[in-house]
Amino acid sequence: MAEDLIVGAVQMCSGISPEQNLSTISQMAEQAASMGIKYLLTPEMSVSFAENFRQLAELARPFQNNRAVAECARIARQNGLFLHVGSLAILIRDENEPESETRFANRSVLFDPNGEIVDFYDKVHLFDAMLAGDRPYEESRHYRAGRRLVLCNVQGTGLGMSICYDLRFAALYRELARAGAQIISVPAAFTVPTGRDHWEILLRARAIETGCYVVAAAQGGQHENGRSTYGHSMIIDPWGRIVRKIDGDESGIIFARIDPEEIRRVREAVPALANEAMASITGQIPARDKILFKR
Repeated sequence: MAEDLIVGAVQMCSGISPEQNLSTISQMAEQAASMGIKYLLTPEMSVSFAENFRQLAELARPFQNNRAVAECARIARQNGLFLHVGSLAILIRDENEPESETRFANRSVLFDPNGEIVDFYDKVHLFDAMLAGDRPYEESRHYRAGRRLVLCNVQGTGLGMSICYDLRFAALYRELARAGAQIISVPAAFTVPTGRDHWEILLRARAIETGCYVVAAAQGGQHENGRSTYGHSMIIDPWGRIVRKIDGDESGIIFARIDPEEIRRVREAVPALANEAMASITGQIPARDKILFKR
């Protein structure tokens, strides 16, 4: 692992317009580069936070020849950093679905400092919920769930990807850690009620369980689409301690230096991953299928 990897998380209040949001991301990336940040994560739906299906259908484009994706590549290249766009909506067509069915992927994309795509991850767990005092959330109506887990190399460091609601499914994070993740990204747009009661607890639990740094970039504030999001972006160390945090829903950047020795110390002190792997080998728990990591 690189000794001088500084990671950053952007907190935004994304609107509907891709152009305005991309301008904000560009400004944040320029600021991050001046701070020495080498890896910068933006929130879920940071390129466009659509109001409804009609708007989503108007704004989302296929992945190939996507202008928003090309602009993010330019931003990464111009600022010489790993730019991780927490997610954007991508228009897809599933060969198993009717031709009339329009579907989207909630896709997280990592660009290297040359503007090349390192890899992408489609949100596996879709948020279908009825929260008191809020409109229904039915992501599965319009989004297709991802079918693979993703582990990338960022300057010699293993980066595992997740998005928002994935945070509630601990097995995904253990899989990433066992596959080699040392940092796990959590771009999100948490609601205010769930964020207030669950956000920090879940993030710290995932860090503790995996012995990984967790970088969580959140949407925060009252959005143009009528939603309210919790904010409170944070970076958590492998012991579960909050290293940096935005204590509210205002926009901004937080950053922290990744300490490889801290990961080693924590995993030696509490070798939960190694113990779980041994339990799998001895038949106490079922072995896991690594095919999810293949495209």
